Amino acid sequence: MSCLLRPVSTACHGHHARQRSRDRGMALVVVLLFTIALTGIALVSARLALGGEGLARNQLDHQVARQAAEAALRDAERDLLLSANGSATATCPRDADRPVQNQVPRFTANCLRGQCSLNESEVRAVNYSDATSTTTTGEAWWPTRKGGRWNDTASTKPSAGNGGSCATFTGAVPLGTFTGTRAIPAVAQQPEYLLEPLRRGSQLLFRITARGFGYRAGTEVVLQSYFVVPEL
Repeated sequence: MSCLLRPVSTACHGHHARQRSRDRGMALVVVLLFTIALTGIALVSARLALGGEGLARNQLDHQVARQAAEAALRDAERDLLLSANGSATATCPRDADRPVQNQVPRFTANCLRGQCSLNESEVRAVNYSDATSTTTTGEAWWPTRKGGRWNDTASTKPSAGNGGSCATFTGAVPLGTFTGTRAIPAVAQQPEYLLEPLRRGSQLLFRITARGFGYRAGTEVVLQSYFVVPEL
């Protein structure tokens, strides 16, 4: 006989109670699974958001470093064309070693005051992959760990308000040292450049290598340009 015809039956009451208990248990499982799914989605979304923010921050830092390097390239061009009077706002004077007017007399292997002159045959004989920080015949613009002449010890170079090493510093020239160009705010280190004379037949030109830094010291961009000296 159907349970519907026996409303007072204890057996039917127990059956319905067990059914409701199972329904509540199933609902709890569904809610738990739904909560886990939402938590997973939230975690993935947060990770994607953080990853996107980090990527955007890295791209911005790289762009800042690139712009700083470009500023150093322009500063090097101004340095090359300095007049005998130099710049009144510069940290250091160029004086007698102005490269264009004085026909590059003071370019040296250790890049005194940012002016480098290396033996081309020796440079060509060096394999970049085998070079180390003690390599003395590599390209001047290679990383310091490969024998480059940048001189990463900033304390040995002139800086705004401190021109004590103007005559003796070696390695790259910090922005504005000889031109008076204003420092770039907020970057980890001021951009800098190296100058190298190159002769192509009777023509004199210069290779400028500049490196700029972002807000973090680990973000670095290196750019090169070739500057043909105009008729003076």
